[in-house]
Amino acid sequence: MRSRKTNKTPAWRSLLGGCLGGGGGVGAGDKQRKVRPGGGGGGRLSFTDLSGAADHHDLSVSLVGSNLHVFSVPELRAATRGFVSGNFLGEGGFGPVYKGFVDEGVKKGLKPQAIAVKLWDPEGAQGHKEWLAEVIFLGQLRHPNLVKLVGYCCEDEHRLLVYEYMEHGSLENHLFKQIPAVLPWSTRLNIAVGAAKGLAFLHDAEKPVIYRDFKASNILLDSNYKAKLSDFGLAKDGPEGDDTHVSTRVMGTHGYAAPEYIMTGHLTAKSDVYSFGVVLLEILTGRRSVDKTRPNREQNLVEFARPCLKDPLRLARILDPALEGQYSARAAHKAALVAYHCLSSSPKNRPDMSAVVEALEPLLKLTDDVPVGPVGPVGPVVLFVAAPEPVEEEKKERAPRKDGRRRRPMSPKVTVSPRKRAAAPKEEFWVWHLPAEQKA
Repeated sequence: MRSRKTNKTPAWRSLLGGCLGGGGGVGAGDKQRKVRPGGGGGGRLSFTDLSGAADHHDLSVSLVGSNLHVFSVPELRAATRGFVSGNFLGEGGFGPVYKGFVDEGVKKGLKPQAIAVKLWDPEGAQGHKEWLAEVIFLGQLRHPNLVKLVGYCCEDEHRLLVYEYMEHGSLENHLFKQIPAVLPWSTRLNIAVGAAKGLAFLHDAEKPVIYRDFKASNILLDSNYKAKLSDFGLAKDGPEGDDTHVSTRVMGTHGYAAPEYIMTGHLTAKSDVYSFGVVLLEILTGRRSVDKTRPNREQNLVEFARPCLKDPLRLARILDPALEGQYSARAAHKAALVAYHCLSSSPKNRPDMSAVVEALEPLLKLTDDVPVGPVGPVGPVVLFVAAPEPVEEEKKERAPRKDGRRRRPMSPKVTVSPRKRAAAPKEEFWVWHLPAEQKA
């Protein structure tokens, strides 16, 4: 079904040029088809059920009842003002994404709204199969923590996806680029809970879904910073019946994939649980899963941070300094323990995502130990102690020694702390390692 152009235009620009110059396309029309959250006939249709659809018409008929709208290229070109660079939002493995707006009357039953349009890059890492997976899964699955797929476009070689617009972009940008500002502790915890609920919904469905590409850049935030999972191109139907796993080609993002999946290609829901643990670590520490700019032993976040998660004092030293101590120490420790278990090297020892939700959600109410006012980052805290003012004492006559020799002047005994710093004669400094949550 996928035809690739053999021209020399690099990456997605060949597709973009086709979109900008394309006509109405075949079968775009205004046919309104809607796919209910469980599929059109009883249960959800699997990827295997629909991957053999001969063309977009077969697909739209299969997804009757879904709330998905079939767009034409000209309609999406108009919505994005010609894919103007000012509307460019970013680019992933599938291709570039543009912001747009659907006016009233463009599609029957579709309210005017902001949208995000993803274009397929014919020279990228993903193609028609990933586009189809996105349409099949998000076309039938509905949950508050899954991004809503508004519709799609399939004309000639063009493959486009139309989503609800997520105002605050990705979690990745907020954690690592601090756009627009540092995420406070309560928001981070809410995001973690929301993302966990999205995964739990997929795993506990009548026909389970394994997300396979859970990472910070695939968690989008709406106007209220509610987390929603996006990009289902690599999602797979989970094992059914007596099967324990799905055997598949290893795909995903370095630093997030579970070790047993990388080694064997065996995919289970516990693979997603491991990836969630990595993202939870990123939320807690403000560090990327893999960061080559850090010292060698700190480049892999899981290897560096997991040994610290069970010890509150060691944990305090690796929590994101951008939080400036404004977090609940108890909640942070409990969340760290959840991450610790999610990152177990043995899949059997990892919790189900429903158990993760149950463990994290109560932490939202733990606010009584959050410090009032900013607290400095964890690390050496210097305490200054001024030497006391000298007090004049009366000189006392001392009897001469019987042997006639002069007494030797004795230095006063000073007890020096092993952590004492060198300082000026009238100043003394000590370095104490205090947890950031301790109030001054």
